[in-house]
Amino acid sequence: MVHEHSNLHSSKLRSEIRLSLAILLLLALVPLGVQSPYWLGVLIVSMYFAIVTSGWNLLAGCAGQFSLAPAPFAMLGGYATGLFAYHLHAPLWIGLPTAIVIPALVGLALGRIVLRLSGVYLALTTLSFGEILRVVVYNSIDFTRGDQGLNVPGLVESRVAYYYIFLAALAAVVVLLYYLLRLPLGRFLQAIRDDELGAASRGIDVVRYKTVAFVISCAICGLGGGLYGTFAQLVSPELGLIQSTGLVIAMAMIGGMGTLVGPLIGALLVYTASELLRSVGNIQMIVFAVLVIVFARFFQEGLWGLVRHVFVRPRAARETAS
Repeated sequence: MVHEHSNLHSSKLRSEIRLSLAILLLLALVPLGVQSPYWLGVLIVSMYFAIVTSGWNLLAGCAGQFSLAPAPFAMLGGYATGLFAYHLHAPLWIGLPTAIVIPALVGLALGRIVLRLSGVYLALTTLSFGEILRVVVYNSIDFTRGDQGLNVPGLVESRVAYYYIFLAALAAVVVLLYYLLRLPLGRFLQAIRDDELGAASRGIDVVRYKTVAFVISCAICGLGGGLYGTFAQLVSPELGLIQSTGLVIAMAMIGGMGTLVGPLIGALLVYTASELLRSVGNIQMIVFAVLVIVFARFFQEGLWGLVRHVFVRPRAARETAS
């Protein structure tokens, strides 16, 4: 039974990584037909959200630990890069790695405390931490420039070059998560998500593996924030707003939580749709809130789950029958 479950887990991951790589390949071809700086910018920000959503999904979708701080950790990554450049005049090849390291270290310290909690307590604790972090940044005017925002040097001048930098980072995150989830870590996180008490009774160090997932999740969110800061050439406390966290959650739920491909589908569709909806008024959050309710009630596996039910599973059943 365990061996069969492991095979199903590996087969599911293989199908998801194939589709993820196909989506990334299609994205690589987009600049050949799209020259508009505006729409290239929309896709760049979509990939930023895909990176952050992938990081959050590892913790919430794969380990079942519902954090409400992906946007604050992305903000922390952006400020880590910006502060090194602003105060120490450090080059970006030093500043950008700090966007990964500092959120990871903060996540490690916070995770050892909050990951002994679960459910609504964990959600509220991470929400409180995120708001405290944002308020501290907002009020530390001499250090962070407060609500004026902090200037961040750009990596490159070309928007197309930025596009491929974000695409490469997103591809690296997807491949990293694929290999991590193929390890015993992936099965341990799944066991914790499905039955935390049962996982502990079978000898799994629940707090340790939840902390590992939290640290990796924070590091990925920080990477997204650091890259976004160099693209926008500005980071501000608005990057960590609860609305941004809500958008990340909506993207994961609509695309498919607990999957590799779900954050890609969700981020690309949701953010692109939000830009299209700007012309009909500021109703994006209402539309996405309704979609989240619908998906949570009727399609809990998201769009990728619908695709699997309609196309993948019937084909697999036919191949098995033949």
